[in-house]
Amino acid sequence: MNEKVVLEHDDLRRTLRRIAHEIAEKNPDSDRLAVVGIHTRGAVLARRLHVFLGELTGSELPIGDLDISFYRDDVGAKAPEAQPVVHSSHIDFDLSDRTVILVDDVLYTGRTVRAAIEALFDYGRPQRVQLAVLCDRGHRELPFRPDYVGKNLPTAREERVNVRLEETDGTDEVTISEPSPVEVKN
Repeated sequence: MNEKVVLEHDDLRRTLRRIAHEIAEKNPDSDRLAVVGIHTRGAVLARRLHVFLGELTGSELPIGDLDISFYRDDVGAKAPEAQPVVHSSHIDFDLSDRTVILVDDVLYTGRTVRAAIEALFDYGRPQRVQLAVLCDRGHRELPFRPDYVGKNLPTAREERVNVRLEETDGTDEVTISEPSPVEVKN
């Protein structure tokens, strides 16, 4: 498979630090902030952002993670081997009157964000939700726009954005790959 590296370890760290600065600047009332990551890689990125935000604000912000598997509108449409792995969600704080920074790795069609917002509201009603993504690759099907973007990646629909993180994959990098000839698209 032909892959082009678009972010490496140091780039990823700088990008997350920049996003943290933007979040802190846009939300001066940091004691009302909370960070929630979408499983799996969004939750890892949320933990990293949480550390940077804590350093910048001097606050211990609440952090949580969401599993959106049962909120997706395509769960039954996928082949059995492509069904998502279910994780548990952890939001152990009150969302009321908070600005929740929802974190994900790649924004594509917007369906993951829709599912995440639905899941989030099952835990309470935040005052505001802001979206932070590492990569925005376009091709939106639903009207979502991120508040914070690490890198815009114009891609073709058949290309794939691969986010690999130390905690889950043993390395930090973002690549773009073309599908192998055996992959069949609907």
